[in-house]
Amino acid sequence: MTADPPGFELPLRLFLGFRVLIDELHAELARQGHPDMRPMHGFVLQAIGSKGTTAVELGRRLGVSKQAAGKTVDTLEQLGYVERGSDPGDARRKIVRLTERGVDSLVRSARIFEDLRAGWARTLGEDRLRALESDLRAVTPEDVFRLDVPGWFGGH
Repeated sequence: MTADPPGFELPLRLFLGFRVLIDELHAELARQGHPDMRPMHGFVLQAIGSKGTTAVELGRRLGVSKQAAGKTVDTLEQLGYVERGSDPGDARRKIVRLTERGVDSLVRSARIFEDLRAGWARTLGEDRLRALESDLRAVTPEDVFRLDVPGWFGGH
């Protein structure tokens, strides 16, 4: 009879699975014309969303300070993934919006994630992968786009 693995292995294996997927995603994004994209950038682009947002709201969504959000926006703006503009409803407010390049990176990411999932299905079998996904849904919050991950990793 094999002993159960130690309890600390579960979070490490889940994190390693996450890292494998994210590292493979970014390697493919680089091949497809987005070599400067970093894992944090994906969280930020998702938090900005299709309608754009302010730096204050972005910080809130990410669980980081307005200043930290602003620094990341500066980087993404220099890389051509976002742009700042005036809020049509309030000219005093600045809105951060995705550029065409930012949208392209998210569209490509979605396709790449589908390909990565298909690879896991080939390795594990579709039924086992679906069972794994179902099991993870049973033990995690419903909101899969909970975007405070950067803040959580930062200790906030």
